[in-house]
Amino acid sequence: MSWHPQYRSSKFRHVYGKAASKDKCYDCVPITHSVHDNHFCAVNPHFVAVVTECAGGGAFLVIPIHQTGKLDPHYPRICGHKGNVLDIKWNPFNDFVIASCSEDATVKIWDIPKHLLTRNITNPKKELLGHARRVGLIEWHPTAENILFSSGYDYKIMIWNIDTREAVISNPVKTLDAHKDVILSMSFNTDGSLLATACRDRKIRVIEPRSGTVLQEASYKSHRVNKVLFLGNMKKLLSTGTSRWNNRQIALWDQNDLSVPLVEEDLDGSSGLLFPFYDSDTNMLYVVGKGDGNIRYYEISPEKPYLNYLTEYHSHLPQKGIGMMPKRGLEVSACEIFRFYKLIPTKSLIEPVSMIVPRRSESYQEDIYPLTTGAQPALTAQEWLNGINKGPLLVSLRPGSGNVDSLPQYLEPEPRLKTTDHYQGRGEATAPVEMQKKSEIQDSGKQLEVRERLPKKDQTHLSNGFDVFECPPPKTENELLHMFYRQQEEIRRLREVVNQRDVQIKQMELELRNLHMVIGMY
Repeated sequence: MSWHPQYRSSKFRHVYGKAASKDKCYDCVPITHSVHDNHFCAVNPHFVAVVTECAGGGAFLVIPIHQTGKLDPHYPRICGHKGNVLDIKWNPFNDFVIASCSEDATVKIWDIPKHLLTRNITNPKKELLGHARRVGLIEWHPTAENILFSSGYDYKIMIWNIDTREAVISNPVKTLDAHKDVILSMSFNTDGSLLATACRDRKIRVIEPRSGTVLQEASYKSHRVNKVLFLGNMKKLLSTGTSRWNNRQIALWDQNDLSVPLVEEDLDGSSGLLFPFYDSDTNMLYVVGKGDGNIRYYEISPEKPYLNYLTEYHSHLPQKGIGMMPKRGLEVSACEIFRFYKLIPTKSLIEPVSMIVPRRSESYQEDIYPLTTGAQPALTAQEWLNGINKGPLLVSLRPGSGNVDSLPQYLEPEPRLKTTDHYQGRGEATAPVEMQKKSEIQDSGKQLEVRERLPKKDQTHLSNGFDVFECPPPKTENELLHMFYRQQEEIRRLREVVNQRDVQIKQMELELRNLHMVIGMY
């Protein structure tokens, strides 16, 4: 028998949830009273969108991300639907475009102005007409631009190409008729080549969306599925639902064999729905219960036992819905790896909850921030419809860095000229002042020689530790923030160097005192 350690090594074992202070919450928000099982909230780095309660038709609010505190009761709304809004989703490649679906059987695409809203928006950019009954779910394609999926109570999934000039689109590019009941959930794999669905007939299906072919179908009787989720590139699915005894349950599946789940785990006996969220960068799974204030989180591993429970965030305020901030909107200086936006209707409050890895260092933690999905599409709509699959374009979250391509394992950092810090190591002997001056003069002479040898167009021009041509002066507010964070990091590094020098000076002073005492004794 092989021996298995009792404790598993993980850098996310001590992740904890931290609720925002009252002044950083969104107060007096009229959250919807709808009983539909959806998130009712969508977040991106610029806005928080939330479905709201209104008389006559459906509406939702779009609040700037930094506009916290009490909301004006007359704050403008997006109110073009004739029925209740059931789902809203931001375009992953344009932070100023949002899609909404409603009980009026329509899907609408809205342009959000970059300035503050001053009046209600009633005219959508595009209107999608095709469903015969109310539309309950919408999902943007994860890598192709302007491809939108919608599912309605007519048991159909429709694929829309909104990269057209028409304001009203009546014909979807594809209609999927594989379901015999209402679709409860949709989820894409990483490159968007597969679509997983959960249906009210208790079946999980894996579908090739362009052809409509059902590749796998699960009809496991002991697990009544509500939500399903692809787990990144791990070739696994996670579903939440209820067991035969009406306990809330999560199940893990192999996407190539849905006959029996790999893992089943009962959570509790509550009746609220479970919303799963997966972070493919950290392999962490978050399970949020509707109607309770808890957020459970797990770590997913490719080998048994697959599902490793970490801990649970507790709150006495129950959530009706929840939104999730994309990775590019997180605060990396605080080691924040995930952020939720809880909708608390009893308090008319939207409360941000940050998941934080406790670290002492304030510098950028590269091990918990691998390359992540960026805001640029990998494909055009027509390329995807023609059969091309491509993974998402990746970016680094390091402040000041730009877009990079996929396949990060083959990337190597480019060598850059740096000014060397001498006598920085702890075990090196400290030279006298004159020797230090001589060495500095020699080093500066060497650097001048290196710069003279380089061709003029290959020379680096450093200003405060940054390459002026590689990082030109910032033109937008985001670029300015990135440059600010880089300078902050450089200042912290220089402070560490100064502190090390101070320690070395004190050590030399102690050595001199000891030497004088020894000489005095003789």
